[in-house]
Amino acid sequence: MQNKVLIANRGEIALRIIRACKELGIATVAVYSKADKDSLHVKFADEAICIGNSRSNDSYLNMNRVISAALSTGCNAIHPGYGFLSENERFVSIVEKCGLKFVGPTSEVIAKLGNKAAARAIAKLARLPIVEGSDGVVDSLEEGLAISNKIGYPIMIKASNGGGGKGITIVYSETEFRKTFGKTMMEAKAAFGDSRVYIEKYIENPKHIEVQILGDNFGNVVQLGERDCSMQRNNQKVIEESPCVSLNPLVRRSMGFAAVRLAKAVKYTNAGTVEFIVDKDGKFYFIEMNTRIQVEHPVTEAVTGIDLVKEQLNIAFGSELSMRQYGIKTNGHSIECRINAEDVQNNFRPSPGTIKNLVFPGGNGIRIDSHIYSGYEVPPFYDSMLAKLIVHAPTRKEAIRKMRMALEQFIVDGIITNVDFLYVIMHNPEFVKGNYNTSFIKKVLEEQNNG
Repeated sequence: MQNKVLIANRGEIALRIIRACKELGIATVAVYSKADKDSLHVKFADEAICIGNSRSNDSYLNMNRVISAALSTGCNAIHPGYGFLSENERFVSIVEKCGLKFVGPTSEVIAKLGNKAAARAIAKLARLPIVEGSDGVVDSLEEGLAISNKIGYPIMIKASNGGGGKGITIVYSETEFRKTFGKTMMEAKAAFGDSRVYIEKYIENPKHIEVQILGDNFGNVVQLGERDCSMQRNNQKVIEESPCVSLNPLVRRSMGFAAVRLAKAVKYTNAGTVEFIVDKDGKFYFIEMNTRIQVEHPVTEAVTGIDLVKEQLNIAFGSELSMRQYGIKTNGHSIECRINAEDVQNNFRPSPGTIKNLVFPGGNGIRIDSHIYSGYEVPPFYDSMLAKLIVHAPTRKEAIRKMRMALEQFIVDGIITNVDFLYVIMHNPEFVKGNYNTSFIKKVLEEQNNG
C-alpha cells in the first residue's frame, strides 16, 4: 500500500511537509479551515479537505474532524507539524488507536515529556542538570510560598503543560507570588486545558540554547548540534542561529551528550528538541523537551545538510536513521529571521490584511519558507508569522551580511511587517559580537522608548 500522509496543520510548515513528502513519493492530504481555502498548502497537496470554520477550535484543533479527514481519505499517517495538536497526548493516543501512524513520538513519550514538571523529574534521573525548583506540580499557595522562600526569588511559575513561551509568570517577591499564583493557574487552564503549575528558580538574562535530536525505532539516537534561540520577545523567539557563537566547546559537547541521554531514557523516536538555559557563568540547565519539529529547524538543516522532515517521515514508516553520530558534521553558520505581520510601533499588534505586492530575496545561501503570495489575505485568526527567512554562509559575519541584504530585498506591501525591526537588529553592535541573551530585545525597545 502506498503511504499517504494527512498534514494536520497550515501555513509554511504544511507546505514544508508537502515538499518533503513529494520528494519521498508519499501522497498528501491537506486539511484547511474556511479562512485558509485559498492557502498554498491547499493548492499544492494531492488532496484537500475543509474541516471547519476559521477559528482554530472549529478546525485545526478539532481532533475528531482531523482524524475523520485522515480516515475518509485513506491516509495511513498524520504529520502534525508544530503548534495546534502536535504535542497533544490525547490526540496522539486516538491516532494510534485508529491504526494510523503519528509522525512523531508515541503518546506515552509525549505524556512523559509534555508535562514539564514530570519532564524535570525524568531529566534529573538521566543526570541532566536542572534548575532548582519544585519536585513536581505545586497544588496550593502555601506549598508554593514555602518552595519559593526556600530557593529564593526571583522564581517562575510555569504551566505544567505549557509551551511556546506561554504560561510563564516571573515573580520577584512573596507579595507578588500571592497575587499571581492563582491567576497563573487560571491562565494555564484557559490556554492549555490544565491548571497545574510548577516552580523554578528564575535565571536572569540567560542564553536559551536548544539541541536537535533524532531517534529511530531501533534504539539509535543522534544529536545535530545546537541552536541559539536567545533573541526573544515575551518568551517568543524572533531570530535563531546555529551554531551558538558564544558557547564553550566543552559545554557544547556536554549539552549534546545530555540531550541524547534524555532521549534514550524515554526511548524517544522521531524528531525532538531538548531545551537548555545557560547562565552568565556558562553553566547549563535543562528546562524542557519539545516533542515535535521546531519552527527554527531550517538553521540546523542548513549547517548539517540533513532534511529533518524527510527523516521524520522515514522514521515513522519504519526506517533506520540515515546517519550515525560520527558522520554528522556542521558546516558554516545559519541565521533565521521570523517575518511577522505585526506593527512594531504599536506594541507588535498583529497586522492582518491583503498583501498587494510581494518580492522575495534570492541568491546563493538564501532560503524562504512561506505560504504567502501577492493577493493573499492574511487572516486574523492564527499566528502572525508570514515567512521564515534563512541564510547560510561560511562564517557568522558573512551570514549577518547576507541576512542584511536579504531583508533589504524582502518587500511586502499592503500590510505592516517586522522586516525593518529585524534589519535594525542585524546592525546592532552587540548582536554582531554575539553578545546577547533573552533580555536583549526588551532592552533595545526600552532604549528606543527612552529616546
